Amino acid sequence: MLYLALGGAVLAAYFWLIGKKPLLKGRDWRIASGAAALAAFTGAAFVGVRGEWPVTIALVVVGLWFASTARRAAPQAGAPQSGMSLAEARRILGVEEGATKADIQAAYTRLMRLAHPDKGGTAGLAAQLNAAREKLLSSK
Repeated sequence: MLYLALGGAVLAAYFWLIGKKPLLKGRDWRIASGAAALAAFTGAAFVGVRGEWPVTIALVVVGLWFASTARRAAPQAGAPQSGMSLAEARRILGVEEGATKADIQAAYTRLMRLAHPDKGGTAGLAAQLNAAREKLLSSK
């Protein structure tokens, strides 16, 4: 068990250091990372009872790292791209080219009432509306 946990930690550190794309993405990584954290904590408890404190400390640190990576939120699928054009922002909010700041804010407010995640919308759509509003207001 100890060798399995240490091998997993070495493999994770290897991929982290070389900067490759992760083998598992999103929910799959969160599940695997949670399982690895559980294995590391179990191994730490086992060797801690036997009195091998340096190995116990190392396994607790590895377990905490895996647990912290399992808690990271996955990126939103509908998140807007940073390079949104003005025409695209106007299309999202449904405003004309010569719209004033008040028109932009009114369109944003009207759409956000429908698209807010608390009102049954999605976080991705709300993020697109926010990005479109910011893009149009910053261009004025």
